[in-house]
Amino acid sequence: MSEDLIKAEPRTEFGKGAARRIRRDAKVPAVIYGHGNDPIHVTLPGHDTMLAIKHGGANAVLNIEIEGKVQLALTKQVQADPIKGFLEHIDFVAVRKGEKVTVDVPIHVTGEAASDALVVTEQNVISLEAEATHIPEHIEVSVEGAEVGTQILASDLTLPSGSTLLTDPESLIVNVSHAPTAEEVESELAEAEAEAGIEHEAPQAEIEAEAAAEAEAAAEEPAESE
Repeated sequence: MSEDLIKAEPRTEFGKGAARRIRRDAKVPAVIYGHGNDPIHVTLPGHDTMLAIKHGGANAVLNIEIEGKVQLALTKQVQADPIKGFLEHIDFVAVRKGEKVTVDVPIHVTGEAASDALVVTEQNVISLEAEATHIPEHIEVSVEGAEVGTQILASDLTLPSGSTLLTDPESLIVNVSHAPTAEEVESELAEAEAEAGIEHEAPQAEIEAEAAAEAEAAAEEPAESE
């Protein structure tokens, strides 16, 4: 949770034109839903809001001051410019201290598995119920020294105090399998190409070598008698 106080301004203008004007002023339009209240439309300082969201992660909870009152708000959807990266719009859900919320939390795999092992993350996020002010930024999963055949299920994860797993406990999170050798990869690729009917032209050196061999064989054959 971000401890910084983000001061918001009530927003009364809507539409694309109004949103563009807000962004030109280095601010970001946002809306806060929840608790059965009407949506609250606000304008937030762009730079401070971006820093708070980056610090809090995917489920950042911000202290937003609106006309002298502070509202805890859980980040639910962030729209950002795909090229320049600036914030375009944010959806929040109003929350209270001690309130339980359902969130999707990223999986963070750490450590190095055995040298012949291939680590595959089968699920990148899990669903948790946690206190709004104590949402973990991520759940860490260590594969340090893990051997081929190791499987880490959702039930194996270590969750922070106060969090409850909502994802199926039998869900496979990380799978450690045999890392294919270069020869195995080439063999599988060749088989796949053969099944697809893909043919490759022989390298020029190989073509020239075959042609030279054929010419040499032809020269060694006895001439036919006239």
